[in-house]
Amino acid sequence: MGDGGAPLAEPTIRGKIDRFGTAIGTGRRKTSVARVRISDGDGKLVINGRELKEYFTLERDQEMVLAPLKATDTLGKVDVWVKVNGGGPTGQTGAVLLGIARALQVRNPGLHHTLSEGGYLTRDGRMVERKKYGLRKARRSFQFSKR
Repeated sequence: MGDGGAPLAEPTIRGKIDRFGTAIGTGRRKTSVARVRISDGDGKLVINGRELKEYFTLERDQEMVLAPLKATDTLGKVDVWVKVNGGGPTGQTGAVLLGIARALQVRNPGLHHTLSEGGYLTRDGRMVERKKYGLRKARRSFQFSKR
């Protein structure tokens, strides 16, 4: 089924460009928050003052962080500065990924389709379920003994 030639809605851009021409994007995942700044450069990627390979030691995390840059063909053409806090390695990786994607989109709105197709602009809303009273964990109950 086609859309009947209906005009596409304008994509929501969650980010901004500061007065120095640096694109700013914020990414969140679980309890992690990443503040990302992207400017023209030679491909330097700094996370909390450390190199990518130094900060994210798992190759899977490194690949995830670089994924939006590779998809948009901007790897090596821009400098990325990230400040991330809260959560663990997986949450921080997801937050950095979303922050980079949002900053790239605000820098060049033409990349929206590529980033959106790759799923890089989708906020992962899954959070840890809270513990309920009368239970051992969120859903796990105490052991039941009939006798």
